[in-house]
Order: sequence, then C-alpha cells, then structure tokens
Amino acid sequence: MKKIFTLLFLTFVFTITAIAGVSNKKIEWYYKPTCDGTRPSGALEAHFLSEYDAHFIGKDEKCVYLTFDLGYENENVFKILDTLKKEDVPATFFLLRHTVVNGDSLERIIEDGHCVGNHTSHHKDMTKMGDINSFKEELLSLEEDFTRVTGKELSKLYRPPAGAFSEENLAWAKELGYKTVLWSLAYADWDEKAQMSPDAAMNKLMSRMHNGAVILLHPTSSTNAQILEGFIKKLKADGYTFKTADDL
Repeated sequence: MKKIFTLLFLTFVFTITAIAGVSNKKIEWYYKPTCDGTRPSGALEAHFLSEYDAHFIGKDEKCVYLTFDLGYENENVFKILDTLKKEDVPATFFLLRHTVVNGDSLERIIEDGHCVGNHTSHHKDMTKMGDINSFKEELLSLEEDFTRVTGKELSKLYRPPAGAFSEENLAWAKELGYKTVLWSLAYADWDEKAQMSPDAAMNKLMSRMHNGAVILLHPTSSTNAQILEGFIKKLKADGYTFKTADDL
C-alpha cells in the first residue's frame, strides 16, 4: 500500500512540475495578414504571449507603432531619421551592439526623442541559449554599452533576433524586467540587394493596415527611405496617431 501511495505521489509531483514548466521549443514568429482592415492573428504556437508581457499588436484603437530593427548603418538610416523629424513622428529603434558602440546614428536617435530598445548584442539565435545566464548576457551587455556610451538607461523592450523565441525565452525576458515586442505588419525589406519597388511596398503596407499595428521596418532599406514620408502622410490622413513600443 505504501509503495502504491509513493508511486501515486511521484506521478502527481511529476504532473505538477510539467504543468508549471515552460517549453524551450523554438517558435519563429509569424502573423496572418488581413487586407480588410481587421486585426490579424499571430502564431498559434504563441498563445501564451500575454503571460510574459509579450506583444505583437496594440490595443484596438486608431494608432500605429513604427519600429525599426537597426543592425548596421547606411545613408538610408539618416534619411529615415530626417523624415521622422520632418513629420514629427516618434518611433522605436531596436539596436545591436555594433550600432551602439560604433554607429553614428545613436546620438541623433536619442536627440530626436525616439525610443530605444534591445535587439541583443550579437543577433544570435536566442532559442539556443542553454540557460538564463547566457540569455541574460546578450541583453544586459547591450544595456551596459548603451549606458556607457549615452549616460542613459535603455528602455526595457526586447525584440528577438529574426523573431525566433521560445516560451522559456519569454519567461527569462520577463524575469529580467523586459517586455518582448514582436510585430503585426512587415514585409520583405531587409535585403538591400532585393528591394521591393516603392509602389509595391506602399500598396502592401497600406492594404494590410489595421488598428494598433506594430510595424516592423528596416531603416537600411532604400525603399523604406523613399516611401516613409508618403506612408506617414497616408496614415495621418486616415486618422492614425503614432506611439512608441513602451506604450504597448
């Protein structure tokens, strides 16, 4: 009888532990775009986002969140910054170590009042981090570099490199005080050698627009540099306001 009780108890403990545990299964973020103004849904595998202060879309209100992943610099980055300043629109820039330590745009980004988030130090696949310490190093080393260079504190906003994460990653990010920021609108703009035409890019973005859109763009894109002013003007004309990711 005692042996049976012990087995039942161990089974119970194992079950509770499994429920309490989090998965380290890799998820590559995606969303299901819509073309009728309705709000898209996200990856079904990531139904637990809200548990870890992770977001891919804002509230259902007439606003958008312009976010830029900045890993290196070229002339298009400064054209993007010029447009944002001209249109008086705030944005969120997720930076890598290279742009913090060696870049020329950081001072301008801060001076213009934009929000700055963490894209990790080295753009590694964070799902391959074996423990929280290695995960922590990628985020906190960028924080330290940012504070050393600027004298300011980095916003506690984290965007996983290439949109790859696990539930475990999100739990670790939350433990470090971070809000994870994904996206609900993007297009293939990252390859400078394979840029979409300005008209095609504008049509794709506008056709998929929705309330609370978290828009991911790469500021190194020549197409984005060409269309951003017109894109912002169209959004303003449609009644959208602009917020930064710390408002999510």
